[in-house]
Amino acid sequence: MKKVGLYFGTFNPIHVGHLIIANHMANQTDLDEVWLVVTPQNPLKQKNTLLADYHRLALTRIAVEDNPKLRVSDVEFNLSKPSFTAATLAYLSDGHRDIEFSLIMGEDNLRTFHKWKNHEVILRNHQIFVYPRVLTIQEKADLKPHRTLAKIGDHNNIHQVDAPVMKLSASFVRDAIKKGYDVKYLLTDPVYNYVKEMHFYE
Repeated sequence: MKKVGLYFGTFNPIHVGHLIIANHMANQTDLDEVWLVVTPQNPLKQKNTLLADYHRLALTRIAVEDNPKLRVSDVEFNLSKPSFTAATLAYLSDGHRDIEFSLIMGEDNLRTFHKWKNHEVILRNHQIFVYPRVLTIQEKADLKPHRTLAKIGDHNNIHQVDAPVMKLSASFVRDAIKKGYDVKYLLTDPVYNYVKEMHFYE
C-alpha cells in the first residue's frame, strides 16, 4: 500500500518552514507522499487575519506544484465543521483503500493529543510522525516521554523524527508583511508573488 502522511494546517500563509517539514517527512521517512491538508475556517471562530479558504488553498498548491512527493488536499472543505482529525482520517481511509494514512504533527500537539476526540482510534489505526518544535523550558518538561506518552497510553505508533527546527510561524510572516518588511525569503517565489500582488496581510 502507498503510505501517505497528512500534514494539517491553516497555511495562512504557507511558508518555507511548512515546506521544509513536509519535504523532510516525504524524503527521510518511509512515507511515499505527504498531503498538506488545508483546514477550512471554523464558522464559529471568525478570524480577521485568516484568508478565505480558496486563497489559502491556491497558495498551498502553487507552493508545492513542482514537488512530486507533496500534494494538497481540500478534503475538510466538504466535511462537517468543526473538523475533527479522526473523522477526516476515517473519511480518507474509506475512500482510498489502497493508501495507508499517517498523521504528521509537531511535538507541541503531541502534548495535548490525549485530549483529541477519538485519539485512541487514531493511535490504534495510524502511525504518527512527530517533528520537533522550538519550545519553552516548561513545555519541554511537559513533553518528556514519561509524562506525555503516559497520558496517551499505547505509543508504538508514535515516531519521533529528527526534522529541522525552525522558529518561524505564519503569524510572524503576517506581522512582518503588515509592518512593511521584506518576507521574500520566508515564502517560495510563487507564494511571495501571489501575496504581494493581492496585497494580502497588509
